[in-house]
Amino acid sequence: VQLQASGGGSVLTGGSLRLSCVASGGTFRGYKIGWFRQAPGKEREFVAGIRWDGGITTYVDSLKGRFTISRDITKNTVYLQMNSLEPEDTAVYYCAASSRVIQSQIGVPSSYGYWGQGTLVTVSS
Repeated sequence: VQLQASGGGSVLTGGSLRLSCVASGGTFRGYKIGWFRQAPGKEREFVAGIRWDGGITTYVDSLKGRFTISRDITKNTVYLQMNSLEPEDTAVYYCAASSRVIQSQIGVPSSYGYWGQGTLVTVSS
């Protein structure tokens, strides 16, 4: 499966963006999909994840309430709605997918075998 992430851009503090991750060459059925981000000079970090079958979601505690992960089964797409953006949210955002990751490892980048190309989010004050 190939992943295509999109939706990044430049916004002011307090703004919103919605990122999309589309699967091609297959479906997300049986997969867990994660959103990660990597700021300059920092390690890639987990943002949110969703189990395609059933839609169970997982979030990093620090972003709960501002970010929402969801899926559209008809479009084979996973979204990351980001609200109340802050300059600290500036990063390249990646989506990733795996059919083998267990729930306890959903936040571990090395658990994923498929990655999108990343989309840049810039938040300025």
